[in-house]
Amino acid sequence: MTAVELLEIEKAFGPTAVVKKLSLSVREGELVALLGPSGCGKTTTLRMIAGLERPDRGRVLLSGQLVDDGATFVAPERRGLGMVFQSYAIWPHKTVFENVAYPLRLKRPTDVAGAVKQALGWVRLEAFGERRPHQLSGGQLQRVALARALVGAPKVLLLDEPLSNLDVALREELRGEIASLRAKLGTTMILVTHDQAEALALADRVAVMNRGVIEQLAPPDVVYREPATPFVAGFVGGANVLDGEVRDASFVSHGVTFPLPAGTAAQAGPGTLVVRAEDVHLGDGGPALPLEARLFMGSATEFRLALGASVLRATGPAALEARPGQAVTVRFGRAQLFSRRGT
Repeated sequence: MTAVELLEIEKAFGPTAVVKKLSLSVREGELVALLGPSGCGKTTTLRMIAGLERPDRGRVLLSGQLVDDGATFVAPERRGLGMVFQSYAIWPHKTVFENVAYPLRLKRPTDVAGAVKQALGWVRLEAFGERRPHQLSGGQLQRVALARALVGAPKVLLLDEPLSNLDVALREELRGEIASLRAKLGTTMILVTHDQAEALALADRVAVMNRGVIEQLAPPDVVYREPATPFVAGFVGGANVLDGEVRDASFVSHGVTFPLPAGTAAQAGPGTLVVRAEDVHLGDGGPALPLEARLFMGSATEFRLALGASVLRATGPAALEARPGQAVTVRFGRAQLFSRRGT
């Protein structure tokens, strides 16, 4: 069953169109990530689902029920949603228990204490109920926000950049926390993020947004390995995106001719070649490029090679002897070509 359905929604602020005829269906129990750069419309889309923004056109449905079409409007508090904000939004004068219990005042359950205790248990804060927010770390504050959003058993949990204010270690810890909660509760979730690692790790499907539209909606591995557009390829995983021209069985970019990998679908003419850093093989034949930088990344080493005014990135074993200033041969093991005929 569909938990959330957006049908050609549009939103503009003044003359600026932020969301353009966007349609999206989220199944019950699914986690969909809205991924994209700042200003692409992902948070505005989330706020229209929540009822915090009204679409200019289009329809919003929750569990098949129309909640906004311009004429009909269901208020945010009546939509059965939970929401976690980037800024935590924790009341500083209330205890952890009081913060988590707050949404229950609308439902008036018979056992508020039991519900709050259960929610705090989900986020491993059972012993923190009487603490004040100033006594908590950033990660604990975000756990309180998660517990507050989940305590009322929402149909859908909306997560608006929930980890962006945390340091790297806390982000990784809370990322695992969200994955564990989802596995335990089966709650439908929509996650807004600009962090592609976060989206790929958590989501069943990733909607990559750019300038108010979804450029690709697919499982994480498909988005990574089979990007639908050059933008998706560059944004997700930071692939090398090279403009140039196909000639015979080669691709010419910045005056350098690269043989195309076997099986690459290509037709003569202008095009954009997408190559993941791990698919750039060094010291194994092909044209030679000057090595500009060598960066040790732990499990791999990143090599940056000069290609005209651009940089070609490759990842490979630290054992490769090349040093900055040396010329290194380059071969593409796998690539994807986008034709630019008529542009």
